Amino acid sequence: MSTTGERFERAVAIMERLRAPGGCPWDREQTFDSIKPYTLEETYEVLEAIDNRDWDELPGELGDLLLQVLFYSEMAKEQGTFSIDDVLDGLSRKLVDRHPHVFGNTKADTAADVKRNWEALKTEERKKRFGENAGSAEDEGKPAGSASILAGISSSMPALL
Repeated sequence: MSTTGERFERAVAIMERLRAPGGCPWDREQTFDSIKPYTLEETYEVLEAIDNRDWDELPGELGDLLLQVLFYSEMAKEQGTFSIDDVLDGLSRKLVDRHPHVFGNTKADTAADVKRNWEALKTEERKKRFGENAGSAEDEGKPAGSASILAGISSSMPALL
């Protein structure tokens, strides 16, 4: 039986081969824009499997969603902007940085403590990213003094959500 890492590397290698010369014509012609609808569709299928408590279906749906991550990462690697390694490194950094109660000296005995710490960390990240006046989700991405209540919400989020 392969390790998790070996399984992941195999999936990355398969995606790379599909996009390579001599690979799959359909996969090779895809772009970031052309696969966006599939990413949304796969996300909704994951949510549906969870809502239905369909634990037999969920691994396949999660695999389909992971395929989207591998697809975007392979296309980005081809254009020289980032790779799956950058995605994984960023994720690992974020998980460690946002869990100082596990990987550092911060104390958090309850889920409420963790959430309070998480929000403080997010506020600090926004300040570093957008400047000192970016203290809340409403301020994200906006110049100081022009915050909107919807500023921290992705414009591609479904309206009713």
